[in-house]
Amino acid sequence: MPGSSSSSAAKNSSVAMTLKVSDGDGKRLDAFLALALPELSRSRIQNLIKEGHILLNCTKVKARASVNLGDSISVHIPEDTPSEPQPQNIPLSVLYEDDDLIVINKTTGMVVHPAAGNEDGTLVNALLHHCSGKLAQEGGDNRPGIVHRLDKDTSGCLVAAKTNSALKDLIQQFSERKTAKLYLCVAQSEPKVTHQTVFNNIARHPVHRQRMDVCNPGAGKPAITDLHRLHTANDGTSLILCALHTGRTHQIRVHNRFLGHPLLGDPIYSKPGRQPFRASRLMLHAWRLGVTHPKTGKWIQKEAPIPEEFRPWCDKVTEHLDRIRLSKDSKEFNALW
Repeated sequence: MPGSSSSSAAKNSSVAMTLKVSDGDGKRLDAFLALALPELSRSRIQNLIKEGHILLNCTKVKARASVNLGDSISVHIPEDTPSEPQPQNIPLSVLYEDDDLIVINKTTGMVVHPAAGNEDGTLVNALLHHCSGKLAQEGGDNRPGIVHRLDKDTSGCLVAAKTNSALKDLIQQFSERKTAKLYLCVAQSEPKVTHQTVFNNIARHPVHRQRMDVCNPGAGKPAITDLHRLHTANDGTSLILCALHTGRTHQIRVHNRFLGHPLLGDPIYSKPGRQPFRASRLMLHAWRLGVTHPKTGKWIQKEAPIPEEFRPWCDKVTEHLDRIRLSKDSKEFNALW
């Protein structure tokens, strides 16, 4: 995988960086960058290469050019012209919906809101179509209705607000840690401790700007994750239930890597090609989400069906998962461990 030797970005400006290839194997340039820069779609990368914004060893090449050890890749992402996101008829898996909010099961590979490299085809575009434009407008540019985010390659539960009052209330719930967020993930090796809590600070990596990393207490933001090992397969890969108390960027991925067992299929925090199991996706799923309804005050708990890719591990612990489903509050949940 590459290391970014330099990068620069200003708010609402273009972005420039140089990637040094430290693990070259003749992979196509566009495929290599799709792993190194997951925030950009493959088609966006191909267009940048075609337009000369991406150079290999200071030379304009085609997307199919081979990348090798020691190569230098210069990437320039031009400043985007702000545009209002448009409704797009993209299928959604709706878990719950009323006049105030909607909970959906986001598919892996879907970006939450438009940004550089992903101007359309996002969850926001799909929600604008599904809700006929009725989404809270105070979420910021290109983010109508968005209360929280999931990484592009993470699937599962996500709540969006249809009204400004619902948006304000839900954001406050997330900020004050009054929500319930349970994730399922599969790590490349067995955790040393069956049940543990990680409490440290997370900030953007000073060199590898696409990564987040654990940092000194005086920097970054606090990040708290409870991790419970549910099952370990013969190859050591392990199903882990993560309960989030905070919602930092890449939090679960960073904490699993920090503990020495990065997630399967993670192109940023692991080397998928060297893992004991070749996953077809990032093995992280936002399984269950609980929030208080902003208007009625009732507790809403929704579950996103477990993806088929997780079945080899989840099918071994169906009774345990059922017990988790039946826990009515944090006291009953904590009693399981």
